[in-house]
Amino acid sequence: MASHQENTTTVLVARKGRLRQRYDNEYRLVAGVVPYRVAADGQTEVLMVSTPNRDDLVFPKGGWEDDEDVYEAASREALEEAGVKGNIDVIIHLSPCSLSFLEFIDRTALGLWVFRSKSSQADSDSPRGACKGYIFAMDVVEELDQWPEQDTHGRQWVSPADAYRLCRYAWMREALSALQDRLPAICHCQHQAATKPAAPELNERPGMYMMMKTAATAEPALALC
Repeated sequence: MASHQENTTTVLVARKGRLRQRYDNEYRLVAGVVPYRVAADGQTEVLMVSTPNRDDLVFPKGGWEDDEDVYEAASREALEEAGVKGNIDVIIHLSPCSLSFLEFIDRTALGLWVFRSKSSQADSDSPRGACKGYIFAMDVVEELDQWPEQDTHGRQWVSPADAYRLCRYAWMREALSALQDRLPAICHCQHQAATKPAAPELNERPGMYMMMKTAATAEPALALC
């Protein structure tokens, strides 16, 4: 008897609602990324997304939910809004430890920003209606032809200079500047990883993992949550 194999297609669906939303007191917790790629000639581009009826652009971000860590939340938002997959940047440090040097991984956020929705700006001293957002750098490795929110979010690769001009909010320009400051170290780490034997898995060196170190901005940035 001839076998019959069904063709199945995986359909990606964006998460909706806030039933699983994480909060820090009254602040809604948000995660996002500045997606980027570096060409063979060393030129960097960043990926931004559009929203309906606006000429400016934004970086993917959204609510951090209680069944995921902050890196998973940031990666999910990049997939849902921009249709990309990638790696949250890893920076390898050398740390003195007795007679040898050990490498440890630092997945530091580009920054921690406070986003305040337009509806809550009147009461700017209250956390009600505001968000705390952890924004990471993402090295894009795959672009999908279809993604969950492509009907409302287009995507566009632009130069850092154009991105700076197109950014909707000040915090986005600050995150972009933080990425540009970090890129030389990131590229050095990627080169080191490509030219040396694989290091032991992270969980084989307990205590050496730095989950997050955030740099808060001097003034809260205003953005839609």
